Amino acid sequence: MGRKVIDNPNLCSLVHSMNIIGGKWKPILLYLLANGSMRFGKLLIHTPTISKKVLTDQLKELEEDGLIIRTRYAEVPPRVEYSLSEKGEALLPILKALSDWTFETYPEMAFEQCRIVSL
Repeated sequence: MGRKVIDNPNLCSLVHSMNIIGGKWKPILLYLLANGSMRFGKLLIHTPTISKKVLTDQLKELEEDGLIIRTRYAEVPPRVEYSLSEKGEALLPILKALSDWTFETYPEMAFEQCRIVSL
């Protein structure tokens, strides 16, 4: 199954943005990588309800869109790490603002404040 996208015949920048970072997992993966590079297994631990296939697909799409960098080390066993690219780092203030908005707009919820340290 390929990437699900919103049709964008008028080339709306917001629709394009949502096609890149929209969905259930991409903002969460970007948030996790805000605090430094991580291996696949560690990302899987921090997102326990995601399947390996979905995590793989989401990471591939983020890499294709230039938001993350996949670094493969020539070791035995092979090691792969994911980190934010410059484009991905540029999204951090937006993700933080969205988190802050939710925290402030829904005070009745017992949210833990998200911590993005790369700002």
